[in-house]
Amino acid sequence: MFYFDPMYLIFALPALILGLWAQARVRSAFGQYSRVRSASGITGAQAARRILDLNGLSNVPIERVGGTLSDHYDPRSKTLRLSSAVYETPSLAAVGVAAHEAGHALQDQQHYAPLRLRSVMVPAVQIGSWLGPIIFFIGFLMSGTLGDSLAWLGVILFGATAAFALVTLPVEFDASRRAKQLLVSQGIVAQQEMVGVNKVLDAAALTYVAAALQALSTMLYYIYLLTGRRD
Repeated sequence: MFYFDPMYLIFALPALILGLWAQARVRSAFGQYSRVRSASGITGAQAARRILDLNGLSNVPIERVGGTLSDHYDPRSKTLRLSSAVYETPSLAAVGVAAHEAGHALQDQQHYAPLRLRSVMVPAVQIGSWLGPIIFFIGFLMSGTLGDSLAWLGVILFGATAAFALVTLPVEFDASRRAKQLLVSQGIVAQQEMVGVNKVLDAAALTYVAAALQALSTMLYYIYLLTGRRD
């Protein structure tokens, strides 16, 4: 019979609370500064285009995608994709997010090691994120050496998810650092406007911290269950 383990809350609750708070901060900051027009008056797409072109990436296309805050750079197709609210809006939030994604394109151009490592890890994460927990609980419910071996295999597979989340942190922090520098140096945002951009990008960065903490806490909970059973 399955039951809820209160110990799971001890491991998971801090990350859950941080994640909810981070998401609320992102929505609040993006909503607030989406209504603040940048002095330059250029849209997110125009800001990204300027950054890319001035850094020798005129071959990188910019596409509009659906969804909210679905903005991303795809290193496989060398394509930058912006949500409608970012693509067509001349706001501080829009140019901040667009510059952040352009920062990923610059990382790719310069063979930034953490970005390359993250790209290599994607297949393992896609498998481990769903298969790892399944194998873990199958092994955990079994007895003997075989059950322990399967459970530890599940932990290792899920560990790829935690490793991916950790590698993502320097990738995202560096993209935001690049964005903040480029927005000012290339005349897209005035220095006094950076308060709004900083709030949007810093709030977004916190969501990646929460995701890493959540993955790590889940893996530690699995390890706690296994070592507790052994004891």
